[in-house]
Amino acid sequence: MAKEKISYVCSVCSGVFSKWAGQCDGCGAWDTLAEQQAAAGVAGRFQGYSGSLAKVQTMAEVGKDELVRFSTGMGELDRVLGGGLVPGSVVLIGGDPGVGKSTGLLQVCCNLSLTRKCLYVTGEESLQQIAMRARRLGLPDQALLLLAETRVEDICATALKEQPEVVVIDSIQTMQVADSQSAPGSVSQVRESAALLTQFAKQTGIAIFLVGHVTKSGDLAGPRVLEHIIDVVCYIEGGGDSRFRVMRAVKNRYGAVNELGVFAMTDKGLREISNPSAIFLSRHAEPMPGSVVMAIWEGSRPLLVEMQALVDDSHSENPRRVTVGLEQNRLAMLLAVLHRHGSIATYGQDVFINVAGGVRVSETSADLALLLAVFSSLKNKPLPVELVVFGEVGLSGEIRPVPSGQERLREAAKHGFKQAIVPLANVPKGGVAGMEIIGVRKLAEAIAAVR
Repeated sequence: MAKEKISYVCSVCSGVFSKWAGQCDGCGAWDTLAEQQAAAGVAGRFQGYSGSLAKVQTMAEVGKDELVRFSTGMGELDRVLGGGLVPGSVVLIGGDPGVGKSTGLLQVCCNLSLTRKCLYVTGEESLQQIAMRARRLGLPDQALLLLAETRVEDICATALKEQPEVVVIDSIQTMQVADSQSAPGSVSQVRESAALLTQFAKQTGIAIFLVGHVTKSGDLAGPRVLEHIIDVVCYIEGGGDSRFRVMRAVKNRYGAVNELGVFAMTDKGLREISNPSAIFLSRHAEPMPGSVVMAIWEGSRPLLVEMQALVDDSHSENPRRVTVGLEQNRLAMLLAVLHRHGSIATYGQDVFINVAGGVRVSETSADLALLLAVFSSLKNKPLPVELVVFGEVGLSGEIRPVPSGQERLREAAKHGFKQAIVPLANVPKGGVAGMEIIGVRKLAEAIAAVR
């Protein structure tokens, strides 16, 4: 009998080594190598499974029909998934404890169970707890199948018997496979469980939702290789003192990444926010210095968000540069551009930037709004309440166009904005009804427009 091969896997970088060491040679982390035995063959793992070998086809023989999706019953979740749930796909929902992962998926399962067969598998709670939560939320629970199990092979066998269309695994950190001797939640168990469930989904066409917890740093607990095994990775952000939840897709084999879905946590569970721009805009009764509304693009739709800046005299030799919702290094670069090409110096002031509503902005269309907010706070000059701004700022002070400019302007006009400062190339030929659009080529022109 061949001796089982043992390897050691780093829980931080997922590097594989033949010998144990106190420090990982790949990422330098200490005490992160865990023992892992080579997994046995996958054949025969599914009890009672009698599937045949897959047929080899040429690309010309493969049908050209688009993927058949079905709705989850939540429009915002469908948007994040790329238009609905694909049969045979594996979707990971990650987030902090208490953010609403289990609640949201329980809502989806209960509503889907009215028309499709769904199985909710729990490894953390009892069946009574799941039933009590569903009744408290007022969900239709007559047809939903429940299973309390942590062994992946038994879950697959049950799913083969019941033939559901959707399976929820809550959570992947509690699952374990028989071939791995590690404890549940370890690197090898999470990886093997996810791989086995993914193969099961592809062979049977059952769509699977996996619930994943995150660490204190915000990463998914377990190996990052888990994200490469599955099809869709979504994070739910929010919690704490905010009742709003933002779901963002960071990987999607069936649709666009960085798609955004907005929900509100209520006593009846997650409620969809169909017009998220309305909740992120405070719309001050009177103009306030350091505040300007920008039009950003999230996934497949525009979003209006308030950019706030506070510039104050610094009492230290190294003025502070603090950002919330933006990249800090980009702030330092834009302040240098403001000094060089706008003749406005901030080297003696602390600069604080905040994107209201807890939204994270990664695209460069927020550059112009940031600099105009800094100018407004520094000069204590309020900008018009009905002004919206967007545009990328280059190192030479030029205002560069951004994608989907006309859609951003239409979204702003829909919310009552009357004036816009945008890159000249983004000014639509026919204009936008009821809106004055100022096109600018240089940063100096944008500053002159608000002086």
